[in-house]
Amino acid sequence: MSDLFALIVEDETDLAIIFSKALQEAGFETQIVRAGDTALMWLSSTTPQIVVLDLHLPRVSGKEVLEQIRADERLTETKVIIATADPRMAETLQDQADLVLLKPIGFSQLRDLASRLGFETS
Repeated sequence: MSDLFALIVEDETDLAIIFSKALQEAGFETQIVRAGDTALMWLSSTTPQIVVLDLHLPRVSGKEVLEQIRADERLTETKVIIATADPRMAETLQDQADLVLLKPIGFSQLRDLASRLGFETS
């Protein structure tokens, strides 16, 4: 069982499953949430090593989730991968994210990038 945890915040079911499987293959346990407010609830009680974050989410935007992550001292080591189809918004947030990926994002691309972020699996 891995000590690495990734939170996937994506409202498109098929993409969320692809992201989850890619990160599992990279050695992470994963949890999928489909709305920004649910992501904030998870982040209040967990410390993921990676958050894969869509920007256009129900109820609370990905931008607001990102701001909360960056404001929380507990999450200073959490890597944020923005996964979006909105290049303009991605550009405005690239300084706050560790990686910005424009959709479509391939399984191998996400798996390999997550593996390169420097986490050790146990």
